[in-house]
Amino acid sequence: MSCNSCSSDINSVPKGCKSNGSCATGDCEKLSVFDWLGNMSLPTGQDPINIVEVRFKNGRKHFYKNVDNLPISIGDIIAVEGNPGHDIGTVSLTGELIKVQMKKMGIEIDSEDIKKIYRKATQKDIDVWTAARNKEYDTQFRGREILGRLGLKMKLSDVEYQGDGNKATFYYTAEERVDFRQLIRDFASAFSIRVEMKQVGLRQEAARLGGIGSCGRELCCSTWLTDLRNVNTSSARYQQLSLNPQKLAGQCGKLKCCLNYELDTYLDALKGFPRQDTILKTHKGDAMFIKMDIFKGLLWYTYKENRAKWFKLTLEQVQEIIELNKNKELVQSLEEYELDLAVVAKVEFENVVGQDSLTRFDAPKQKKKRNKSRNLKKQQATNRPQHKNNKTGKKQHPNQQNQAQKQQKPNSNQPVKKATRNKKRRPPRKSANETKNT
Repeated sequence: MSCNSCSSDINSVPKGCKSNGSCATGDCEKLSVFDWLGNMSLPTGQDPINIVEVRFKNGRKHFYKNVDNLPISIGDIIAVEGNPGHDIGTVSLTGELIKVQMKKMGIEIDSEDIKKIYRKATQKDIDVWTAARNKEYDTQFRGREILGRLGLKMKLSDVEYQGDGNKATFYYTAEERVDFRQLIRDFASAFSIRVEMKQVGLRQEAARLGGIGSCGRELCCSTWLTDLRNVNTSSARYQQLSLNPQKLAGQCGKLKCCLNYELDTYLDALKGFPRQDTILKTHKGDAMFIKMDIFKGLLWYTYKENRAKWFKLTLEQVQEIIELNKNKELVQSLEEYELDLAVVAKVEFENVVGQDSLTRFDAPKQKKKRNKSRNLKKQQATNRPQHKNNKTGKKQHPNQQNQAQKQQKPNSNQPVKKATRNKKRRPPRKSANETKNT
């Protein structure tokens, strides 16, 4: 994990603090090892080990012999033996802890495969090394163009130049065997360097490239995980996880390595649980296993003939039924055991400190603007001057006075009707038949 002030570029070089992997926190070194024996002195008569651990790009590490007994400490940039030429790397570990790391990697101290250290890197070596590292991105981009032109079914994931700039290692992934003899010739003619092809797996590719996992943190394989073990779907079954490949797969497309982290704990917890193929025999019928909750110790069973309802039982109840079945005794039904299951009371919030509300220090809520506007209108209405009516002598509101004036004044737009006398209506004339009858 890098420190908070660092951010890595495409070449995995920190560009925040500009320390290039050797800041004061010591956390910018990927897969770094803490030397907990560094402050201890050796016993009398014992010589220190002359092997150091050197780190290269993307956490690649190798062990080298300090034949000339150079004064080397952690963080020094040194020139080591290459194949061919020399390579430049950073010392990541020294001291007696090297023996533990070599034993972990399965490397003998007297092995002939351990190469030697030439010297501490000079300024010229560092300049050549930096210039070679700057060409890696362009080389990778052009290499992918050549791959597309040849039509090979392989993916070029990364390129690493040697410290002297005379050799480059191309890391690729492929599902099938690839004949890249023509590809090596094209690479050698295009870049004028010695080419080495190295195939890596999908997990190793994700470890080299890095990324963010579904948990929101950096990938374990690119930060601290060095032992990439196989992960099977059985580990997901033991943990009662749904076999959904979209949720169980990581950035590499394989099953997540974190499925193995808690597997041993689940296996220990499952020792007290019965086998899933165990059938509970009752008078009502045979019951089969559906699912379980390892943390709460609950199991769900259902009848083979009627699977409409699941019965929730505790681990003790299931073991009791199994013991009775071993003695050739049948249980009446699962409904009786489900009724005996005690309901756990929910723990509610208890005001221990005497604080009634967590929002007691918040600002009070402001009243709505509508209520304020209504109150203002009422106050303005009460403070307005009141006028007397000329005829009745009563006080009249100004709004009522304006309405009366409007009724008295005729509208100029409407035509004025002439005044007519009120005439009495004449009775209707009677017909001739009606006059005769009268």
